[in-house]
Amino acid sequence: MKIYIKNMVCDRCTLAVKTLLENSDLQYASITLGEIDFAENYGDSLPSNALSLLSNNLEELGFSILSDKKSKLIESIKNSCLDYLKYFDISNKITLSQHISDTVKLEYNYLSHLFSVIEGVTIEQHFIKLRVEKVKELLVYDELALGEIAFQLGYSSVAHLSGQFKKITGLTPSYFRALKNQKLRYSLDKL
Repeated sequence: MKIYIKNMVCDRCTLAVKTLLENSDLQYASITLGEIDFAENYGDSLPSNALSLLSNNLEELGFSILSDKKSKLIESIKNSCLDYLKYFDISNKITLSQHISDTVKLEYNYLSHLFSVIEGVTIEQHFIKLRVEKVKELLVYDELALGEIAFQLGYSSVAHLSGQFKKITGLTPSYFRALKNQKLRYSLDKL
């Protein structure tokens, strides 16, 4: 049996859920982004008191249990976008749409339509927001030049990166870097 979790977006999230399960003495087979696999430990479902306790504990950490199929699909799409951004390689010829189709195992047109209806933005717009947040992170670290950031994140040019950045944030990357104010950054699970 598997339970799907909303807002698990990084390895630290997985570690937090693992710690929560171990402290609750719940036996699980594996934990991945957005998913806890209990295997055959509890049959077809967790006992209602354990599920309620798990749900409350997850909510304290900023997570929630997904119960309907569409919510699970949306979370899978978001996790796939994060995965694509995390392991993006300029030499990789797989497009975002192909990556999502391959990981979610459904036709992209259906996923795109569903995402747009439920989230109110397209998958591409969501991915652009993720990319801009990654640019913000790299700008705050102040280790890479803007050209290196553009190349690392697959932008065709610094001008392209700057244009998208300004459209989303209202600031130029250079001005944002000069501010060095992390309050202008957003958690990826809130996008």
